[in-house]
Amino acid sequence: MALFWTGVLAISTLLYVLLDGFDLGVGILFGLTRDATRRRGMIGAVAPVWDGNETWLVVTGVVLWGAFPIVYATLLSAFYLPLLLMLAGLILRGVAFEFRNKTERMRWIWDASFAGGSFVATLVQGMTVGALVEGLPVANGHYTGGDFGWFSPFAVLCGIGLCVGYMLLGACWLVRKCEADIRDTAYRQIPYLSVSLLAFLIVVFAYALAKDFPVTARWLERPYLFVFPVIGVAAAIALAISVRSRRDGPPFHMVTLIFAAAFGTLAISFWPYMIPFSITIDQAAAPHASLAFMFWGAGLFVFPLMLIYTAMSLTVFNGKVTSSDQHY
Repeated sequence: MALFWTGVLAISTLLYVLLDGFDLGVGILFGLTRDATRRRGMIGAVAPVWDGNETWLVVTGVVLWGAFPIVYATLLSAFYLPLLLMLAGLILRGVAFEFRNKTERMRWIWDASFAGGSFVATLVQGMTVGALVEGLPVANGHYTGGDFGWFSPFAVLCGIGLCVGYMLLGACWLVRKCEADIRDTAYRQIPYLSVSLLAFLIVVFAYALAKDFPVTARWLERPYLFVFPVIGVAAAIALAISVRSRRDGPPFHMVTLIFAAAFGTLAISFWPYMIPFSITIDQAAAPHASLAFMFWGAGLFVFPLMLIYTAMSLTVFNGKVTSSDQHY
């Protein structure tokens, strides 16, 4: 039963990264343009699905709270301040998303809030991943690092890298959903963002090897992990080909595959730990009775229904955004 909830947690986290990742990326790119028409089109590209995408963050939190309470408590202890910043960023961008339509004179405030909230939320998520890769100070199942034990140059580097990754994901979403000037601008941004992301990955890998992080030993002990980078490289080549040939659909799918490969690399590198390299899945799991109780409700009905809802919403809103669809 613990493995079932581990799988649910992995799927929920990956879906959140992919789905909310592209609209956070669009939000950051939104701050890089001053053209009002282009901004309306960018908002319209994410308007039908953005709030549903964030549902998967709630699912991740609920699964941690119910199925792995030790991990939930440890992560909150470690990341209390950054999580507050992330939630503040998500709330700010959500409010700005709606309020920018109600004003003309003060719209610049809500535009800045939308872009800033997207950037802050993404930066914090990347720093959280970086801190986990570097390793949290945990003793006897309790976090011992203090208020800023998660903060380090490597965490900041990962935060910036995730911003670049989400921007690439967002640019590919704009290519998929938009037309004319917005699509053409996104096409021009993709090569620069791709090269920047590649440079980030090289720097992160070199940094981890130089600092001899515990996770690097896993990479050497488990050579099959390099299957995921090979998948990522193949997807990157397909991305370059599709961008060069101006095929609107494949770029988003290829970047999605790159993110999935990176997620798979981290997940198997950490296995069987939920907090590397301190708390294992078996140590973190709630009693079997609790896991079984959750399964008959959330696991058997709610989770599949959410998957169906997400698939349906993305299918229904699958076409290009037109001027009549734009969220003003």
